[in-house]
Amino acid sequence: MVVLPVFLQAPWVHFHPIAACLFTFVLLGVGVALVRFGGNKWARAGSLLVGVSGSWLGGCLFWGWLREHPVMHLPVEAIALPLAFVGLQTRWRIGAGFYLSCLLGTAVTDLMMLLTGVINSWPEVVKASLVEAPQLLHETAEQIFKPQSIILLIIAAVFIIFISNLMKERALPFSPSGSTWLVASAALSTTLWVDGLFLFTAFVEPRLSGLI
Repeated sequence: MVVLPVFLQAPWVHFHPIAACLFTFVLLGVGVALVRFGGNKWARAGSLLVGVSGSWLGGCLFWGWLREHPVMHLPVEAIALPLAFVGLQTRWRIGAGFYLSCLLGTAVTDLMMLLTGVINSWPEVVKASLVEAPQLLHETAEQIFKPQSIILLIIAAVFIIFISNLMKERALPFSPSGSTWLVASAALSTTLWVDGLFLFTAFVEPRLSGLI
C-alpha cells in the first residue's frame, strides 16, 4: 500500500494528472463500500484504502501541479490531516494511522532534503529534460555523499526505525487499536525503503528522475 501507489502514481500523475487525481475517488469509494457492506472481514481493508486515498490525493495535487515548489510539498500532502486525527477515534482508525505514518515519513524525508541541500536542486530536477537530468543528478549526488549528509541520513533512518518499533510494541493482540499501530509501523518503515529505492533508481537510471 506504500510502494505500489507511489511507483504507480509517479509516472501516471506526470503524464495525466487529472486522471490520476480522479482515481482518488475510486480508492475512496471502494474503501467506504468495503467498510459498509463487506462485514468485519473486509472492514480493515476498506479503512486502509480510505487512508491510501488521502495520501494519493495529496500526492496527485502536488506532483501534478505544484511539483516545482518544494515548500508546498508537506502542506499539500497534509490535506487530509484534520480528518485523519478525527478518524483515529472511529472505525476508520486503520486508514487514519496509515495516512499519518506516511505523512510523518514524508516530513522526515523533506527535512533531510532540506538539511542536505538537495532541496535546492529540486525545481531544476523535476523540470529537467531527459538530456539534462543525468548531469543534475550527478551534481545533487555530490551533496548527498558529503560526510555530514551521510551522518544526517543515518540519523534519520535510525529515527524512523526507532519510532516504527515503538509503534509495533504498542500493538496489543486482538485489540482495535493494535491493528492500527501495526499498520502505522509498517507504513513508516516502508517509507524508509521507498526513499532508498527512489535514490537507487535515480542513480541507476537518471533519466527517470523527472518522473520521480
